[in-house]
Amino acid sequence: MRDLVQLPKAHLHLHLEGAMRPSTLADLATAAGVAVPPVRGYTSFGEFGLQYRAASALIVTEDDLRRVVREVVDDAADDGAVWIEPHFYPPRYVGALGTADEVLEIVLDEGRRAADRRGIGCGWIVSALRDFDPAQAVELAKLAARYADAGVVSFGLAADEALFPPEPFAEAFGIARDAGLISAPHAGELAGPASVYGALDALGARRICHGVRAIEDPALMERLATEEIVLDVCPTSNVMLAVVPSFEEHPLVRLLDAGVRCTLNGDDPLLFGPGLLAEYELVRATMGLSDERLAQLARSSLVGSGAPPELVGDGVERIEEWLTTVP
Repeated sequence: MRDLVQLPKAHLHLHLEGAMRPSTLADLATAAGVAVPPVRGYTSFGEFGLQYRAASALIVTEDDLRRVVREVVDDAADDGAVWIEPHFYPPRYVGALGTADEVLEIVLDEGRRAADRRGIGCGWIVSALRDFDPAQAVELAKLAARYADAGVVSFGLAADEALFPPEPFAEAFGIARDAGLISAPHAGELAGPASVYGALDALGARRICHGVRAIEDPALMERLATEEIVLDVCPTSNVMLAVVPSFEEHPLVRLLDAGVRCTLNGDDPLLFGPGLLAEYELVRATMGLSDERLAQLARSSLVGSGAPPELVGDGVERIEEWLTTVP
């Protein structure tokens, strides 16, 4: 089998704090004089969210935030990523670490430094939360637009789409698209095809985080394939949150068979376990994906990313070279 570390790829569906190393979480807890928050044992998306917030709350200084950014970039590079595009929600640190602009500039600066050091690229998804007032999303879209030429490449929308549909966030996504940012909301995870249609029609989505429940609607799968919409899929996350019952029953292969462009991602490795490389190894082992299919996932991750064209072109060329190597 070909070495998956050597397969050039992008990591597109990754939440910054959820990608923190467990050792870093332990260090931050020690510094705060508290017990390490649990990162397993959740039985619902709500409990998962509480654990995510508890871990995030331990990032209290600029050095803490820079450390997490630096390590997340390093981990991506170690997994063979040539581009990383984490989700980031600036309001989490506003006040303690400055204004929204100042907070965003911290992660942009450290991401750039870390990526340059490792010889890869780093862009950012400014992500709104759908359980907050859509007016906040509008302000975040304006923030993202101000940094559209300084490292922000996409605009996202996270939290429970089953409780908060996408349509109220149309204004924010219009601002982001007008600034040239990729529309990359969550949909089709905790809610079904209607949430994916909403992401397409109301938010102008070009990438959809998850999107796997599109498998429930053949017409939707055809539309995704025809419009070349990219689904940023996270199999381990889907299994652990009971979106699908098992890896063997995961719809990734059926989506690919239907011509839907998919990428492979870790989502929140701190809480789910596998990082980018481990997800590739997992689908190879549990779903029987061939090297050609794995290369297809990697190619879609680069072409669907916000990476500069020259990085995309070089990465795609190297993917083809990877396929020609003798395993």
